[in-house]
Amino acid sequence: MATAVPPPSRAEIISLFRSLLRSAREFPDYNIREYTKRRTIDSFRDNKSLSDPSSIAAAFTDGKSQLQVAKRQAVVYSLYAPKVKSIMDIKH
Repeated sequence: MATAVPPPSRAEIISLFRSLLRSAREFPDYNIREYTKRRTIDSFRDNKSLSDPSSIAAAFTDGKSQLQVAKRQAVVYSLYAPKVKSIMDIKH
């Protein structure tokens, strides 16, 4: 018998959101960093209207798996970071 997974609390959802944004900051490349931030914000905005507990739990689980992917990719990208900084990264 499958037991229903309780939906995550508001604090857990906010924690996931902040963790995804923090992991985006780890990317050395400006374009990838901004893409990750934009995708995180858009995904949370799209899922804001979810009301069914099972769909909320599924979206949260997907978000946690995306966080793991982002963390792994940040490590890989840091190993092969470009030698020249993007014009957006240069401080004036």
